[in-house]
Amino acid sequence: MSFFAYLRLGEGRYQERFGLDFEEFAPGQRFLHRPGVTVSQQDNADEALDTLNYAMLHYDAHYAGQTTWRKPLMVSTVTLQRVIGFASRTFGRKRAILGFAEIALTGPVFGGDTLYSESEVKAVRDAGADEGVVTVVSRGLKADGSEVARVTYDVAVYKRGRHPDDVQSAAAAEEERFRLYEEAGGVLREKYGLFYEDAQAGETFVHYPRRTFYRDEAVEHAFRSLEANPQFHDQSWLERHQDGRHRIQEAWLITAATACTTRTFGRVVANLGWTDTRLPIPVYAGDTIEAESTIVGKRESKSRPNEGILTVDTHAHNQRRELVLSYRRNLLVYKRSADTPYGKAGYA
Repeated sequence: MSFFAYLRLGEGRYQERFGLDFEEFAPGQRFLHRPGVTVSQQDNADEALDTLNYAMLHYDAHYAGQTTWRKPLMVSTVTLQRVIGFASRTFGRKRAILGFAEIALTGPVFGGDTLYSESEVKAVRDAGADEGVVTVVSRGLKADGSEVARVTYDVAVYKRGRHPDDVQSAAAAEEERFRLYEEAGGVLREKYGLFYEDAQAGETFVHYPRRTFYRDEAVEHAFRSLEANPQFHDQSWLERHQDGRHRIQEAWLITAATACTTRTFGRVVANLGWTDTRLPIPVYAGDTIEAESTIVGKRESKSRPNEGILTVDTHAHNQRRELVLSYRRNLLVYKRSADTPYGKAGYA
């Protein structure tokens, strides 16, 4: 069976597709999820302290040094969250996880380890008009392939056309460049992004999922940027002058909107910069943006034969379809024919 990462909305216009429909799952399928994440001791301490976890093994290095592990052991729920979260590109059309038959921590994880996830479908069963149930075993793996977790669970997945975000008039864009997986030896490895050769001038990609901004991040990112303006974090000032609403800092808006584009432009070597950036109206905590990008040009790199340059225009609209941001970027993108890092790093 072929799986594709985009829906065709019209001539040269595509919608990113996230997750498989229930009908696309079958027992015996194996999925290698990408990307992975390198976890840190800061992740470990944050998880433990944010949850008031009194197991000092996770954040007291002096204590941990007296144990068998000799250093702080990663909180097991960090591993669990990553293993499930990494799988969301394949299981992104789920309604809910219905339960876990087993959550087994089979190996230690420490700060500095890189975690990946892979899943095998064990069973599928119909569950009515809107959904079916997929029984999955997901494994957490280190970069060397050693297993650190094994999780068995049932997930309710929407049937074709039943997901709340389904575009009823759109069909899959069945083109080789848009395949969601690379298949090798019966294993499906997730792919991310277009190679330079795959990008065509004039094509537009609507990015998914959308991005909602929250009060806490409005304050946090303003503080971390040393932003002194009270419109981002002074509650008294906000109530007197801004109806109590927290503005989203412009640089953070650009950051979040750009991140939305990375599922299509995931093979970027470098972002060469933004030009003609416009911010027509402010964005506040509680607003949701949707970004879309149009490739307006492409050219060979004069100095880097392994890459080409794409010129891309991105627009972001809020939930009222008001334009809140637009910009142009030049992106250095890997060529498919080049010596790329993907195979060496376990990516497709």
